Amino acid sequence: MPDLAALDWDALDRLRAVFLAREAAASGPYWQNHSALAAYDATYGERIGWKWDALLAELRLRAWRPPAGTTLVDFGCGSGVAGRRVLAAFGAAHFSGLALLDHSPEAIAFAAARARATYPGLKVQTTPEPTEPFTLVVSHVLNELAPEARAELLDLAARAAAVLWVEPGTHADGRALAAVRDELRRAHRIVAPCTHRENCPLFAEANARDWCHFFAAPPPGVQNAPDWVRFAHRAGVDLRSQAYACLVLENSALPSSPAAPGSPLLAPSPSLPAPASSLPTPSSSLLAPSSFLPARLLGRPEVFKPYARFLACDASGLHWLELAKRTDPALVKRLAKDPPLPLYALAHDGRKVSAATPLFDPPATSAADEDLQTLA
Repeated sequence: MPDLAALDWDALDRLRAVFLAREAAASGPYWQNHSALAAYDATYGERIGWKWDALLAELRLRAWRPPAGTTLVDFGCGSGVAGRRVLAAFGAAHFSGLALLDHSPEAIAFAAARARATYPGLKVQTTPEPTEPFTLVVSHVLNELAPEARAELLDLAARAAAVLWVEPGTHADGRALAAVRDELRRAHRIVAPCTHRENCPLFAEANARDWCHFFAAPPPGVQNAPDWVRFAHRAGVDLRSQAYACLVLENSALPSSPAAPGSPLLAPSPSLPAPASSLPTPSSSLLAPSSFLPARLLGRPEVFKPYARFLACDASGLHWLELAKRTDPALVKRLAKDPPLPLYALAHDGRKVSAATPLFDPPATSAADEDLQTLA
């Protein structure tokens, strides 16, 4: 929770103006001092952390983790929030160390100090060239990069054992990350968000208005915490959810994750070799007929009284689908209030869903947990 009295608001206002201007961020380092980084880390950086928490929770639910013993490389690290979130999710001992890359020496020094304080004994590398093999973490940088810098980042991603990437959930950023996905898919297994390896259907002319994005909820209690409420009002941000786009890859030259056994769920591509899937086979109670396609729901479902409407991406393309309440009343109700992870086995005709099976479902929240969340 931010301490409003201690925040450097001049720095936060300047940083927000830079981020909203988009092109201004490419003009040079915008991290000017420790005070600006600390204020950012406690506020905007923490909100970015919630996006990482959502993605990492999905990966843990699906029993996926990056290769053990790799160096964790935080590209464009800023205050280092993304790298610290990944270390927290998989454990610092899972990695051989942390390498920090940024155009600002001030940012690298700040992120290194925070990482060492949080994980004593962690090897933190601040030299430009990371030790291989490495897992690459990228967070909120794509709209800041000049073409030459973007090419350098993609070259780094091509060499990585695994890539975990989060960007803002805007139309422009979601589609830009989908373009990166298409550039990297031949040398990588796709872990998230896709359930297939075809060309991204977003780039079909008919889908120009759509984009790949999801929503991360804040931790329990944030929306009612006085300091967070005052920060949101002062900064003009919405704390209810944070939109994000994501991409998680494994290098195809390396063995697939040992936590991905069983029959592949990824639909094979006729133009690409069919690698082992990173989606585990669902439990026997969730097995779907062969006519079903694994699909990812994008954005938020719209739930009306007689049906739910949502945008689904699968190997056959991008489809606006309707699931009638009479077909699956329990799932339609859940989509309105507490939807499962947006990975489903769907049977549809391109417009109507005849059956839908969630492939992964988070553990049910107990009544005691709900009471604690209410009180938080």
